Amino acid sequence: MLYALILAGGKGTRLYPLSRGANPKQFLKVVNSKSFLQNTVDRINPLVEKDNVYIVTNKDYLPKIREELEGFKEENIFFEPENKETATCIGLSAVKLLKKDKDALMIVLPSDHHIEGEKNYIETLEQAVEIAERRRGIVTLGIDPTRPETGYGYIEMGERIGGNFPSYKVARFTEKPNLEVAKDFLIKGTYLWNSGMFIFRADVILREIEKYIPKMYKSLMEIYKSLGEENEEEVIKEQYKLIDGISIDFGVMQKTRRAYVIKGEFFWDDIGSFGALSRFLNNQNSNSITNGVFLEECENCSVFGNDKNLIIGFGIKDLVIVDAGDVILVMDKSRDQEIKHLFNTIGEKENLKRYL
Repeated sequence: MLYALILAGGKGTRLYPLSRGANPKQFLKVVNSKSFLQNTVDRINPLVEKDNVYIVTNKDYLPKIREELEGFKEENIFFEPENKETATCIGLSAVKLLKKDKDALMIVLPSDHHIEGEKNYIETLEQAVEIAERRRGIVTLGIDPTRPETGYGYIEMGERIGGNFPSYKVARFTEKPNLEVAKDFLIKGTYLWNSGMFIFRADVILREIEKYIPKMYKSLMEIYKSLGEENEEEVIKEQYKLIDGISIDFGVMQKTRRAYVIKGEFFWDDIGSFGALSRFLNNQNSNSITNGVFLEECENCSVFGNDKNLIIGFGIKDLVIVDAGDVILVMDKSRDQEIKHLFNTIGEKENLKRYL
């Protein structure tokens, strides 16, 4: 049977201070009137039955999920005791779905994407499901790059395998290249952005985890044995302490020989940084701004205001300015990908932790 798994446990630190501990990125309403999580659930509903949509997150976010997704079954929420990267949360979800259904086929979706052209998106996923079932492959959706983006991973297309939408064996994965390499990829024309969406059978991804992350697999099998038992939660906590977290890209996708990619022909954007979010703001000359902002003689700035204050910029360039009420961020635009490090540094200061 077909299942959707939505990854919604991240802190969204690259959008700090808009994204906060109590209200991380997946619950923000920045592109339309719905949160990223709500939009992700709505998008997959035409393909996956409502009762087969699952969310993996942590217990801190349960109240927000209840608020955002009225009537969503709590039994369809998988809780992680701590964040151990995407390979771990996908592995945990795979063993839980496999226990329920030995033929479980998973569509794994991050909760922070913006997608337009949803009919095309659903049809692309249908083709991915067919490849994942027939070829026992690990399928991802790739996006034609439009700029030398250093914040995304890249997929090199190998041999074409046919299909209504262009589908290929994956030649290789490259995780977040530097600017010069990204420019080369763009010129070559054989690379796609890695969207972070994956389609595979639960038993197939677990076999690949066994092959490439054997220690994690051992822990996942201990969890599998405990599912449905009184000590299930305790075993999950114990095994999570033993797991060395790693992303699914580094842990499996860069090594597996079972990877396929379909070129997505829908509009996609990963709203993972202020640079990405700026693309959805109002354009004023060369600047991107929200309401509550006035700029004079400014160039290439992104300014995020709020309803309470007026931000005035005069004679500045290449800055990101964010007013989150109790926190104001002023940052050189080129440091966009370093917010996570800044967030962690602030977290080491006892007197500043309340601002996270």
